[in-house]
Amino acid sequence: MKVVVVSRSGKEVVKGGIVIKDTALVSDLQEAIYSRAKKFYPSRQRLTLPLPPGSKVKPTVLDPKKGLKEYTEGNADSLTVVFKDLGPQVAYSTLFFWEYLGPLVIYPLFYYFNVYKYLGYGGERTMHPAQTLAMYYWCFHYFKRIMETFFVHRFSHATSPLSNVFRNCAYYWSFGSYIAFHVNHPLYTPVSDLQMKIAFGFGLICQVANLYCHLLLRNLRGPSGSGGYVIPQGFLFNIVTCANYTTEIYQWLGFNIATQTVAGYVFLVVAAYIMTNWAFAKHRRLKKLFDGKDGRPKYPRRWVILPPFI
Repeated sequence: MKVVVVSRSGKEVVKGGIVIKDTALVSDLQEAIYSRAKKFYPSRQRLTLPLPPGSKVKPTVLDPKKGLKEYTEGNADSLTVVFKDLGPQVAYSTLFFWEYLGPLVIYPLFYYFNVYKYLGYGGERTMHPAQTLAMYYWCFHYFKRIMETFFVHRFSHATSPLSNVFRNCAYYWSFGSYIAFHVNHPLYTPVSDLQMKIAFGFGLICQVANLYCHLLLRNLRGPSGSGGYVIPQGFLFNIVTCANYTTEIYQWLGFNIATQTVAGYVFLVVAAYIMTNWAFAKHRRLKKLFDGKDGRPKYPRRWVILPPFI
């Protein structure tokens, strides 16, 4: 079989095309492209079928695990694919590690070192129990996230664009500094002991529940990250589509009720907004896939992310 690889403008990416076995997978084609153009390693490639001129439908993306013959439409002798360079890629585990490492390191710096004396606040600081518990709570959360990255999560996509590392790190590291600055400030005024203990206790329960949600989601995918879409079930997933986001939001609500800073609530609102958008997208996708037609199960009636509101 001969495969012609062109860019979206129609220019040949690999001169003369690639001759490959009829039994080859799409991943074999990606390796063949890489052998001819060393810049474009497989995870950097996006291969699609060409569309008729003027078509507005989304192109069919070639699945690396499928055979090339499945995309030939009866003509097994030749195939034309459209190549797109996705740019430099990094593993998702690398992306998550660096975005979570920043807050894990930055927050204790504000707690243990009196950086405020360089900002005009002289004298000794008196650290309240709420500030100490907030530091432990914060570090536990991000340490948990890093451990989940390497030992729990299974990713449907192997890599992410390198640019996402800088974007995500800017988000997490900036908010980590913003919140740590205010919670550990010499002029910080703590809430009552009862409010602090109840809020941190509630937040810790949500952190443990969040871990359990991630373990349930892990079991929906195979070790390679494959498995397709299935209806998540068990625990809070029986009533909420994105129970992992629900527990994530509520654990930060507990943190903020215990610490009471504007910075913390700004982070909570921004994070909740982002996760709510993700949750709506996933909810719509699952309802569309599991519509109860042609033998497919029907997606059960559930809250999206924040019962009883959403």
